[in-house]
Amino acid sequence: ETLTVHGRPVEQMIAFIQPMQRLLILTTGAQTPAQIAGFLTKRGYGNSRMTVLAAMGGPDEARFDGLAQSWAHIVPAFNTLAVECIAAPDAALMPRVPGLADDLFQHDGTMTKQEVRAATLAKLMPMRGALLWDVGCGCGSVAVEWMRGARYARAVGIEPKAERRVFAAANALALGAPGLQIIDGEAPDALAGLDAPDAIFIGGGLSREVFAACWDALRPLGRLVVNAVTLESEAVLLALHAEYGGDLVKIAVSRVVPIGRLHGWRPLMPVTQWALVKR
Repeated sequence: ETLTVHGRPVEQMIAFIQPMQRLLILTTGAQTPAQIAGFLTKRGYGNSRMTVLAAMGGPDEARFDGLAQSWAHIVPAFNTLAVECIAAPDAALMPRVPGLADDLFQHDGTMTKQEVRAATLAKLMPMRGALLWDVGCGCGSVAVEWMRGARYARAVGIEPKAERRVFAAANALALGAPGLQIIDGEAPDALAGLDAPDAIFIGGGLSREVFAACWDALRPLGRLVVNAVTLESEAVLLALHAEYGGDLVKIAVSRVVPIGRLHGWRPLMPVTQWALVKR
């Protein structure tokens, strides 16, 4: 995989850290290889082999080899980095296919859970360079996975709670989506002036006014997905579905938990999901 972080946040390469992946990275400067070595080591890829090719074709051409976990080379500013990702048994597995584990995100317990998030992203359909509005983005899990899911995908997260905006920003950096734009505000007012989106996710705060503003702004062939947990939001969602059509799904997930020395199923709150394409 060929990447560039030249003049861009180095954290965006984190989305490409996977077992047995080979990366060729155009760097920003002399410090970039050490930064990437740190990213690799922190995520359980400390044995990854790294090679820096510096000043290629010039009189000062040089090569530096080493492992991520012990990288200590001082390299010239003009360089290209090759990485062979080698995962330890306890390495973080972070595929670009949606559905990252919940514990990879910082959150306060309120988030779109892994199984529902995977289904949500499938309906949002991340595409190269496409823009997502994540309305009520919380810890940013859907927006981050949208940006990981396709090259150059962009996202704007609208979130009124300061502590959740902090989570979203931290998750974006840690999971390779540093370009996530986070806005302090509530829809529909916070949507004014934003670039027209290719997809919209409403994960909280659904109302007719919010839907109308989103639907009007959505580009042709844009995808809109709404997840509702409360009865009040579900009532609004069902009424809108009756007017606009689309796909309606109830998602119920249970996870195994210990019960004393035994195990049993603990259900998560069911989610009503409405998805439609603007044609």
